[in-house]
This record gives sequence, structure tokens and C-alpha cells, in this order.
Amino acid sequence: MTRINADFDKRVVLNTKGMDWETSPMQGVYRRKLDRIGDEVARATSLVKYDPGSYFSPHTHGGGEEFFVLEGTFSDEHGDYPAGTYVRNPIGSTHKPHSEHGCTIFVKLHQFDPEDQKQFSIDTRTAEFLPGSAPGLSVLPLHSFGRESCALVRWEPGTVFNPHRHAGGEEIFVLEGTFSDEQGNYPSGTWLRNPHMSIHHPFSKEGCLIYVKTGHLPAQ
Repeated sequence: MTRINADFDKRVVLNTKGMDWETSPMQGVYRRKLDRIGDEVARATSLVKYDPGSYFSPHTHGGGEEFFVLEGTFSDEHGDYPAGTYVRNPIGSTHKPHSEHGCTIFVKLHQFDPEDQKQFSIDTRTAEFLPGSAPGLSVLPLHSFGRESCALVRWEPGTVFNPHRHAGGEEIFVLEGTFSDEQGNYPSGTWLRNPHMSIHHPFSKEGCLIYVKTGHLPAQ
């Protein structure tokens, strides 16, 4: 069984732009594996790139699928999802993905609560951000179920947030700008995973936009 960054007690920081693309079972579809437990069917967090005209075989989401379109337009029989679209496909849903002009997505597989059955998409480019819990922050809630919560968070330049503890862990993908904390600076394309009950003091000197998910990591 493949295991990549499978110890959820460890902090992980990856500059995904420096990673190689790996081939997948489908021609024209490539992956950067961020974490993974399992082989072709796996609990996985990945970047997936579709060349123009490529497609993936029809499949059922045995553990659910969550993805954010980073570049281009992702498509399936349910519709077209341009860059900035957030999509959730619950356990038992089925589709045949493809991309006419090519796309790149950030995708999480086999990480759904079986009772979380809401299927939807959000065009975050037109959705309204709400005031955050600190000056300079604005938040676009994406989904919440049980302990899990995910959102886009926009940081204005110079924003500082209070030190805080991550009950259930925290996962971040930097979409724009540079996100920082006392341990380093994380430019766009960086993926971070902070374990259950970890603490940090985040800020952004230049401003940034991040995808953030909290409360979903196991306490090992």
C-alpha cells in the first residue's frame, strides 16, 4: 500500500510548484501526490492536471470527492467548472470528468463523513466574502459538516491573526500571494497540513488568498 505523508501527527509543508508531475492510469492526466494512503483507490490529497482533450474513466466516489479548480475549466456530464469553482461530490456519486482546453484541480478523495450527502458547486469568483474575525480578513464559507469546516480566506496586506490551536488539525492551500507564520513564508502553490492541537501565529505581509479546512484530521 502506498503511504505518502500518512502520519497525521506530523506537520507537512510542500511547495507544489517544485514537484514533478506523475502519470496516471489515463493518458493526458497527471498528478502531484500530496498525501496518500492506498494505491489507485486511496485516501488522497493531490493536484491533478488534465491536458486539453483528456478525460478520466467514469467512476463512483466510494469515499467522496472535493475539489477546487485552480486553472482552466474542468467538466463532466453535470456541467463546466471554470477556475475558482469549488465542488463536492458525496459518497456514491458518479461522473466522467474531462477537460476540453485543459485544467488543474486541487482534489481530496475518500475523506467524507458517510452522512455528508450534500452535492453542490460554488463559483467563488462571484460569491460574496463576509467580514472575518480579525481586521483585514474576509471569509467565504464553502462547507461545514460535523467537525469539518472549509472556506476561502482573503488576507489584506499586513494582516495578523491571533496565535491559535487547531483542534482537529488544519490544512491550507495558498491560492494567491504569500501566507506566513512564525515558521516560514508560504507563496502561492504551497500546501500545509498542521496536526491536531498544533499552534501557530499566522500573518500576511503582502496579502494572500487561501483555501483552509479545519477539524477534519484524525487525532492519532
